[in-house]
Amino acid sequence: MYYLLGTDIGTSGTKTVLMDTDGNLIAQDLQEYDVLTPKPLWAEQWPDVWLQAATLSIKNTVQKSGIRKEKIYGIAISGLYGGSGIPLDENMEPVRPCMIWMDRRAEQEAEWVLDHIGEETLLEITHNGADPYYGFTKILWMKHHEPENWEKTKLFLPPNDYVIYKLTGKIAIDYSSAGNIGGIFDMNHRTWSKEMMAALGIPMSMMPENIVESTDIVGGLTKQAAAELGLSEGMPVIASGIDCGAANIGLGVFESGIYAAAIGTSMCAALISDKPIKGKNLIVWPYLYDAKKLSYYFAGGATAGAIVKWFRQTMCQFEIEAEKHGGKNTYDLLNEQAANIPVGSEGLIVLPYFMGERSPIWDSDAKGTIVGLSLAHTKAHIYRAFLEAVAFSLRDAMEATGENLGESILIAGGVTKSKLWRQIFADVTGYPVVCPVHDVEANMGDVMLAGIGTGLLSYEDVKKWQVLDKKIMPNKQNHEKYNAYYNVYKSIYHHLKTDMKTLSTIS
Repeated sequence: MYYLLGTDIGTSGTKTVLMDTDGNLIAQDLQEYDVLTPKPLWAEQWPDVWLQAATLSIKNTVQKSGIRKEKIYGIAISGLYGGSGIPLDENMEPVRPCMIWMDRRAEQEAEWVLDHIGEETLLEITHNGADPYYGFTKILWMKHHEPENWEKTKLFLPPNDYVIYKLTGKIAIDYSSAGNIGGIFDMNHRTWSKEMMAALGIPMSMMPENIVESTDIVGGLTKQAAAELGLSEGMPVIASGIDCGAANIGLGVFESGIYAAAIGTSMCAALISDKPIKGKNLIVWPYLYDAKKLSYYFAGGATAGAIVKWFRQTMCQFEIEAEKHGGKNTYDLLNEQAANIPVGSEGLIVLPYFMGERSPIWDSDAKGTIVGLSLAHTKAHIYRAFLEAVAFSLRDAMEATGENLGESILIAGGVTKSKLWRQIFADVTGYPVVCPVHDVEANMGDVMLAGIGTGLLSYEDVKKWQVLDKKIMPNKQNHEKYNAYYNVYKSIYHHLKTDMKTLSTIS
């Protein structure tokens, strides 16, 4: 039996798993950390936090497994969408924190691009629009607002590719990470766009020259890295890519026409397709498998699991303290209480726009909102309304895709731990929901990519792995009730949009 590692560098933590080539989970380790938010709508992280977490999670997983290093044949490393990418100087040291996907400071840069280059040109070349979400607008923000850092920067590298560089000494970027920068990536030819980079004033030298498939071996572990991790020198390190795409791979999605949502801190709800999907509201980049043919078309909430984590940290101090002293898990307790609340939380609607919103509404000024509160409502009502809000956001993303999404949808991520939430997703969308057996989707995808990249596994091998659980069927009566609430959810945003903009201006 041979073994493979999969490491996923997420927004709030880095997890590593070790699996055998039959798809059995042997060991895992999670290292958590926080996002820096120095100003409203700013979100950044120092890359050394990612490197330290990845190193420790890999090392701990290997030690926990008890597997001899000679039996471990490769590792693939996926990562959060690093926005601008890490700005690195001539010595490959970080110049400043990385402005991650959640950061929305580049509003003026996005407007400048639309005014001077035009949305039609952008869509034709990159298949994406201009918004603070995209990495190229964050790069322009740094150029305009931090000229000293801009002068020092020689290369931008995504989080997982930075860690891979530190472990192997090799520089590369996978197709999904390159495409997700938007603006400067030509989706038609799957390479950097000289035309767009010239128009934006971003030197070609600032982007990695070596663009690779997610199954490609970037390099082998250096002697120093191998010793630190407890692995063999020269062990192959595979590129992988954006974590939500890796999660889809972990769900067994290797072909066109499947709709899957990866819901963690944020939500990426995507249709994998080999045919173009028209519409400026979607985000698109090359998929992590067959990247020159398949594309990942997604919409979804900038904050999904993040708002539930916020609710726990902000509203549940008593429950958290009780949990510390041996009480029930706070999330389990909240889910039990919310399960007793009727569909629609007895007239509560939450807009989950706690960090503005990307696709499909593209509004940096969108605000988190609770509508319908009365003295009869309890904490359980509000918590359930938060869960329903994320499900409404998923339905909005699905409708924005405007395509045949199949007979069921796949959902991966931490939200699948909640039986209640899984049922809410089915009831709100009206689709049967299928979730993974294990909560290691991106890591599972990394292991699959590592297996294919090293040649230990084939596409046919990993398709045989039993990764999916039973279907969760929607309740028809609940779905009808949710239809009415969903219409109100959509209406509230449109009625409050102008006031939200005003709030941003005066604050």
